[in-house]
Amino acid sequence: MAGRASTLGAWYTTHGRHALAWRATRDRWAVLVSEVMLHQTQAARVEVAWPAFLAKFPTPEAMAAATPGDVIQAWGRLGYPRRARRLWEASRQIAARGWPEDLRELPGVGRYTAAAVRAQADDVDVPAVDVNVRRVVDRVTGRRLTPTEADTAMVRLGGPLQGRDRLLALMDVGALVCRPTAPRCPTCPLRRRCVTRGPLTSEGERPPARPFEGSFRQRRGIVLARLRAGPTPRVLLDADALESLRRDGLAVIDGVTARLP
Repeated sequence: MAGRASTLGAWYTTHGRHALAWRATRDRWAVLVSEVMLHQTQAARVEVAWPAFLAKFPTPEAMAAATPGDVIQAWGRLGYPRRARRLWEASRQIAARGWPEDLRELPGVGRYTAAAVRAQADDVDVPAVDVNVRRVVDRVTGRRLTPTEADTAMVRLGGPLQGRDRLLALMDVGALVCRPTAPRCPTCPLRRRCVTRGPLTSEGERPPARPFEGSFRQRRGIVLARLRAGPTPRVLLDADALESLRRDGLAVIDGVTARLP
């Protein structure tokens, strides 16, 4: 067991994504911002956006002093701008009352994000299962695990690594080796323990992404881009997309004009 586990640690030391900028900090706010950005977004895009965004809002207090429109503007074209709105709401709560003991009390922070921030910033030995780790533990075990079972499997497969190192090592195995399609089983540090190693069926793999071109998400993005440039007459905007943005707190309608909040 120890020999096998140390294989993961050795692999992570050599092949882990240590150059990712947010891995150089243990600041809770900086880690939270990175985790919110990484939801449904590739790390390569976050690498570009995170430094400038954090420079603009280096603390919860700095973001809380801004308007939600300022935060959405700085979010740019990172996608899923509701994340920016929830992050602003979280910053207001932190600035007013401090960090809650249970981070899930913050807007937009769920079970995984709360655990991931604690593991990375505070090095708390708590399991945190993201989409990459989930794929690894499901494939190694050979079935779809419940959330509790996935936590247990993560601790078992990642030991003797703990906390931050365990999370990042297994996350990187999922991102770089145990990929949704074309997994690189021969190079996987967990291959000897994996019951599905080798050619995989489509079961458990990520379903094809919905086309973005022409989607309602794209229509929302076009309207939001117009609003980032400044207040815009409603007649020039996609009405359904604008109303959707308004409901999400990402746009404000002032009579015949729309703008960022």
